[in-house]
Amino acid sequence: MGRLVLALMVVACTLPISTVVNYVVPDPYMDEIFHVPQAQRYCKGDFNTWDPMITTLPGLYYASLAYIAPLFPGMQWTGKARSFQEACSTAILRSVNISLAIICALLFYDIVIELRPETNARSATRQAFVLSLYPLHWFFTFLFYTDVGSTTAVMAMYLACIKRSYWLSALLGSLAIIFRQTNIVWVAFVACMGVLDYLDKFSRKTNLLTKADTLVESEIDTSVLNKRFVHAQLKNRRNVNSDKIANNAVSEEKLHQSRDSEWSGDC
Repeated sequence: MGRLVLALMVVACTLPISTVVNYVVPDPYMDEIFHVPQAQRYCKGDFNTWDPMITTLPGLYYASLAYIAPLFPGMQWTGKARSFQEACSTAILRSVNISLAIICALLFYDIVIELRPETNARSATRQAFVLSLYPLHWFFTFLFYTDVGSTTAVMAMYLACIKRSYWLSALLGSLAIIFRQTNIVWVAFVACMGVLDYLDKFSRKTNLLTKADTLVESEIDTSVLNKRFVHAQLKNRRNVNSDKIANNAVSEEKLHQSRDSEWSGDC
């Protein structure tokens, strides 16, 4: 329920602002003059032309293609776009980051829950929403920039790591680098976290095995001592029984001797 509420809160805040931004600034703004035409080239199927002014990898453009592809049949049916290239308008490309911002907010929620399991849904929703309003992240939500996609990929990588899904974390780390190559720093950071967590887990497992071995050895020692004690008791009993038998034999012999002497006297 907390995730649904959070998603609705982000949608309620982003859609009106996005509508205003697209109305006031319908054309590419700032670095969008490089990113939007490059994405539109990809929409035309031109993957060979590259603007040398762009210094990031094409992760955002591939994400845009994956985002627009399922929307295109509906846009074509409603007459909003007659071709796939027309579907890649500035407004639609900007909406890619709005969708990524919603996903990012949900990742914030899951990270809060994972790091603080005692946090209730309301508190986690509030914290995740506040994180979503971080100024730099919030500003670029309404433009076609790599920031939101990059942050989303990094947060997904981090969440997978703290959940100990290391292979998935590595895959998401590769995706984060495709969005922005400087994310290699965060990939290294999360990789170090994973290594330390694995070593800590291995150390705990080793200590547990050592304690188990010590317990088994102590039980074996106790068992040996018990066996020795039982053996000593049995030996003592044998000795006592042997003494009793010897004493009885001596007593009987003396009794026979006394009787023999009495018979000889009577004779």
